[in-house]
Amino acid sequence: MHAWLCENPVGVDALTWKEIPTPVPQAGQVLIRIEAASLNFPDLLIVQNKYQMKPDLPFVPGSEYAGVIEAVGEGVTHLQVGQSVACLSGTGGFGTHTLAPAKLCMPLPLGFPAVDAAAFIMIYATSHHALIDRAALKAGETVLVLGAAGGVGTAAIQIAKAAGARVIAAASTDEKCALCKTLGADETINYTTQNMREALKTITEGKGPDVIYDPVGGDFAEPAFRSIAWRGRYLVVGFAAGPIPALPFNLALLKGASIVGVFWGDFSRREPKANAAMMAELAQWYAQGKVKPVIDRTMPMSELKAAYAHMGSRGVMGKLVMVN
Repeated sequence: MHAWLCENPVGVDALTWKEIPTPVPQAGQVLIRIEAASLNFPDLLIVQNKYQMKPDLPFVPGSEYAGVIEAVGEGVTHLQVGQSVACLSGTGGFGTHTLAPAKLCMPLPLGFPAVDAAAFIMIYATSHHALIDRAALKAGETVLVLGAAGGVGTAAIQIAKAAGARVIAAASTDEKCALCKTLGADETINYTTQNMREALKTITEGKGPDVIYDPVGGDFAEPAFRSIAWRGRYLVVGFAAGPIPALPFNLALLKGASIVGVFWGDFSRREPKANAAMMAELAQWYAQGKVKPVIDRTMPMSELKAAYAHMGSRGVMGKLVMVN
């Protein structure tokens, strides 16, 4: 097998494409022939030694992937050779094969392409857990999605609409705003050219959004929070902009608002039954056409470094997927 090895986590340039022995699955593991792997923000952080999970060196990055099982380890009875699966295991995806914990594999129904499957678990699980579980989103409420044209942002738009919410999508270009409209966003804000607080005041007639979905952080967090509705819920999803914002607590007091942390990874570990039920619902929504990953582009696995560069340019709309 071949894989992109991270032997020194100092950045993307240190990754090397190498031939390594194909591993044999141990108890509770499966060997997957990778057909597609998506590129996510944590995949950048992990090769820079900036992610909360720090795997032993050397490791193969690539948190999320889909493919076909080629071998199963002892004790694996719910999966079989030849079965198509998707998996989000944190590492291992950027290669031709990987070992994956069987318990983390999502069996794929017929008609679920590998490219979509490789771009599915992280963004839809995060967004469903955030909006439906943590925010208890109700039909008729208004949701503001920041970074709305990114992977989790596009998923959040679709899930909020499936829940019957009104969606305001905020993004950095008119082109990204136009994409959000095609996904069902009711209103858009280009926060490069518009004043976000003024736009929100106009769109919501002074009420503000009931739920704010923020995977970006940075400079827009405070103005967004200042616009939140009474009893609003501010979802802290991530910090793609880099800086972690510091919000004045008096704002939460004045609005009777909640600041709600969203950590799907730990939710899936601590509450596996609830997570399994959520994933089953999401798979059903995919089959019904309610949700479908937005694929910015697919690129050959050999062009991983170019894909990282494209992601760093902030030009990606939806997900980047590497294919073998």
